Amino acid sequence: QVQLVESGGGLVQAGGSLRLSCVASGHTFSISRMTWFRRAPGKEREFVGFINWSGEGAYYGDSVKGRFTVSRDRAKNTVFLQMSSVKPEDTAVYYCAAATYYGDARSPSTYKYWGQGTQVTVSS
Repeated sequence: QVQLVESGGGLVQAGGSLRLSCVASGHTFSISRMTWFRRAPGKEREFVGFINWSGEGAYYGDSVKGRFTVSRDRAKNTVFLQMSSVKPEDTAVYYCAAATYYGDARSPSTYKYWGQGTQVTVSS
């Protein structure tokens, strides 16, 4: 089993920055990929970006490409989502998820473990 705990959400003004963290614990040796998703009110869950657990390889959704960066601190079993130049449409609950195999990174069904989510609200 893997446990994921997100933190760092809050209220930020448009154009500002915020960094989310996701700490993994438990059987972290089984993780192949860590990914951030988000869900805005009334919308489906959206792929944000991932990083392979090895630290090599990252990929982003079109809506955040060039503004958000996923990174990891291997020693602390922590993955980060650095959000820059945020927009009101970035308002959502952000979730980190862990996969134990290299499936379709954009599909939520690929991920076995999920965090509880952290709210990000961007004011205009």
